[in-house]
Amino acid sequence: MKFISVHVRNSIVMHGYTDGNAEITEEVKDEEFVEKLLSVERIQSISEKYLLVSSSHGRVLYWEYKGGLAAISRRLADAGLVVP
Repeated sequence: MKFISVHVRNSIVMHGYTDGNAEITEEVKDEEFVEKLLSVERIQSISEKYLLVSSSHGRVLYWEYKGGLAAISRRLADAGLVVP
């Protein structure tokens, strides 16, 4: 299993969907960034501002992260984890 060190903070927790297929979300604010070792296998998507990661109980989390898309893409590519 491969890990990447990132500075993140919770932003949005997606708990699931309603019967009408609308997302059930919870916004989290005012947390400090913390350093985490994140299993690369948990990363579902990366944007300029957010990491979308899988969590327990079928939840997914949007974490704000420091560094930006270019920097994290480069780190993953340097580790051989990005398809050219």
